[in-house]
Amino acid sequence: MGILDKHKVLETNATLLLVASFAVVTVGGIVEIAPLFYLENTIEKVEGMRPYSPLELAGRDIYIREGCYVCHSQMIRPFRDEVERYGHYSLAAESMYDHPFQWGSKRTGPDLARVGGRYSNDWHVQHLTEPRDVVPESIMPSYAFLGETDLDAANITGRLVANRRVGVPYSDEMIAAAEEDLRSQADPDADTSGVEERYPKAVLGDFDGDPSRLTEMDALVAYLQMLGTLVDFSTYEPGTASR
Repeated sequence: MGILDKHKVLETNATLLLVASFAVVTVGGIVEIAPLFYLENTIEKVEGMRPYSPLELAGRDIYIREGCYVCHSQMIRPFRDEVERYGHYSLAAESMYDHPFQWGSKRTGPDLARVGGRYSNDWHVQHLTEPRDVVPESIMPSYAFLGETDLDAANITGRLVANRRVGVPYSDEMIAAAEEDLRSQADPDADTSGVEERYPKAVLGDFDGDPSRLTEMDALVAYLQMLGTLVDFSTYEPGTASR
């Protein structure tokens, strides 16, 4: 009996085909899943990654609340057209402190994984206030109300605590200084040495153009200005990240 004849026996016997299929799926599943039980972490740690500052975290909450993730992804796939347009492809480590992550499922607007530092604070404020003033073809709605809404910072400490409970490495010091750090990051006259020490590369200063008050616009722009800026891709080499 040749090999093709043996294959025919398998195809014409439903019970035998079911048993063989189950065996193949079982072996494949074990091969893929079993090694994960012996790994401390499946995400390669990358130098530069840190938890969000309190102001960035508040801005991220607003980003999620307003549904920005519905039209904007934060995941650059390793394809030539995406890398040339948006920058280095996204690393798993860049989402390691996201609960939930913002990879997205479609792009009505551009990917925002590397938007930090590409535009000025004023540009972001104008874009959020009236998108068509800076991007005439934009179909994005106006978020002008963010600049008129004071940021509710009453529970920022609790937000850091909640994130620590799901694995984000906020220290006791970070949690204790949460409210002060949140306000200092957006205050051009504040002592920001603590913020800079606890959250390297945090963008500092007034964001919404009105230093007299802390608004939701401040928080959202602070979050956007951080995206994609923590990892130095000029020195990054796959497989050589810090452990």
